[in-house]
Amino acid sequence: MKTTWAAGAALVLLTGCGLSGGPAQDAGKPADNAIAVWFPGTNQTEIDLVTKTIAPRFEKETGAKVTVTFLDWPDLSTKLNAAFAAGTAPDVFGHGPAAVADFVTNDRLEPLTSYVAGLGAQDRDDLANALPGGQVNGTQYLMPLSMQGNLIAYRAGDFTKAGLDPGKPPATWEEVKEAAKKLTKREGGKITHAGLLLPSHPIGRQQTFASLLGSAGGEQLSADGKSVAFDSPAGVKALDYFVSVYQGPDAVANQLGANYQDLPTAQQPLVTGDASMAVMAPQTVQQVVKANPDLDVWVMPVPKFEGAPEGVAVGGAGPGLMINKDSRQKELAWKFISYMISQPTSLEYTQGIGAIPARVSAAGTAYVKDSPVIQAFVGQAAHFRPNPNVPGWTQIRDTMAKHLERALNKKTDSAQALQEAAAEVKKILNG
Repeated sequence: MKTTWAAGAALVLLTGCGLSGGPAQDAGKPADNAIAVWFPGTNQTEIDLVTKTIAPRFEKETGAKVTVTFLDWPDLSTKLNAAFAAGTAPDVFGHGPAAVADFVTNDRLEPLTSYVAGLGAQDRDDLANALPGGQVNGTQYLMPLSMQGNLIAYRAGDFTKAGLDPGKPPATWEEVKEAAKKLTKREGGKITHAGLLLPSHPIGRQQTFASLLGSAGGEQLSADGKSVAFDSPAGVKALDYFVSVYQGPDAVANQLGANYQDLPTAQQPLVTGDASMAVMAPQTVQQVVKANPDLDVWVMPVPKFEGAPEGVAVGGAGPGLMINKDSRQKELAWKFISYMISQPTSLEYTQGIGAIPARVSAAGTAYVKDSPVIQAFVGQAAHFRPNPNVPGWTQIRDTMAKHLERALNKKTDSAQALQEAAAEVKKILNG
């Protein structure tokens, strides 16, 4: 592995030691010195790490009891809303930063600013890159557990075979498309091997558009988060490019609408040979490299569009933990969160799941130094931009995704799709 930056829904209920599992709806009524914690996702590696190592160790060190529940991302908000309505929400729950503003608007969260102040200056400095992603109007509500961002991973061998230099990857999106044309294979006019895959499933397509938009010099919303900004010339340029990857005589991708990002490692397009370049998260790239050391997968710096100041990729603070404002165990809840973000546990967690560390000091650890993949993502961190953290964002995101899908399927042109999306988003922003 080399880098070139420098040269249906399921619910899984698990328990910590000493506390038997119960139905999720009972999670909001723990015994004294006990808390319920809901984590997002159903990645088995993370489940095992938290439930078999971290939570039991926390219980042993504190004498507390912790019930841990993992929920699939598509089900998370629905189940949380139902639990809040029933008065059975957990003491601690996780989500992505983009959902925080809605929870704040609905008065669901305990402010964490005073707790963060108690961490000490050294810890706050070490977490300086992550903390802003969990803030709303300057108040801390979420503690990110990792950083995130997607980059283009590519098969160096495919580049060489196509006459491309893997050591000098494309620097612009225009160059990426030209390289992808050389890497794409067709049979009878049908793409059988994609030169480039961009995420095009519902959440993925909004993130892809946001990355392309930023790389074209555009923004999704105004700086104050009150106005739509994506229906712009930069937006049309970004969406036209996105559509051209999947549609037309020069298309370089198949699998439109498929969520290749969440496939098991063995089924990842770079592993199966179904693609030469694909936008991927660091965890997935690490798993691919570990399972296929001879594949020679490299990671590309964030491209920009010609004439734009810099490349941008959706990223920044990753999912984190929040405290239910109605929890009867707020101090214990914070004790668990602070344990998760403590220097040794934070490194253990991010290393265990293959994520970008939340702490700046982790850059000097063997985990980062010995991993070209993590080095590549850390090296591009300055180009990661989060989605806006404004009330209604998840609804805005889904609305954008709906209209982006219409453009991607050639049911309307880019300008019209963005205008229609903007009209709906303005209504959401105006309440």
